[in-house]
Amino acid sequence: MQKNFRPNPNSFKNTFCVFQEVAMSEVQGLRIQFESKAGSRYYYSDLGMFRLSNHWGRLANSKWRLIGLKPETDTKFKLGFALWSSFYPDNAIDELYYIEADYDNNTVTYQHKNNPEYDKIAILRTSFEITKRIKQIRNLQQLTSWAKHFDYEDIDLLRKAIINELIFTNKTLEEIKRQIE
Repeated sequence: MQKNFRPNPNSFKNTFCVFQEVAMSEVQGLRIQFESKAGSRYYYSDLGMFRLSNHWGRLANSKWRLIGLKPETDTKFKLGFALWSSFYPDNAIDELYYIEADYDNNTVTYQHKNNPEYDKIAILRTSFEITKRIKQIRNLQQLTSWAKHFDYEDIDLLRKAIINELIFTNKTLEEIKRQIE
């Protein structure tokens, strides 16, 4: 019989967490221990939490991201798992986040400073600053119109140089562009 492990209801407020998508068979035999008004289902274990949901990202007062399986599953509802130790504090005031760019896949995301993989090189920023910089980086990644004022041979190298400055310095995008011109 499954032990009814139940964390404190307030323990997930104002948290950041990255869940890994897992197969639905992972919760076979487990009892749903909480169901939200939005229809998300939660299964708790001694190691961590399983969450079955069709929405990820900003949730009320938390930021929970799902890293999907490869190849991607085509179901709307995804089952994610996170260790209890993967839930980090979140607030709008402190510099808690850093940016990670994946140049091979042309993606950008943010991570929490408590992430054990944080190398302490990328600049820590508030969630507002992170949102602004990620938007700038995505524009650099997806558009080309910004590059018409530069003399360059390889736009990908130019992009990488500007994005690295956005990640590893406190310079504004305008300062970086003036520096490169």
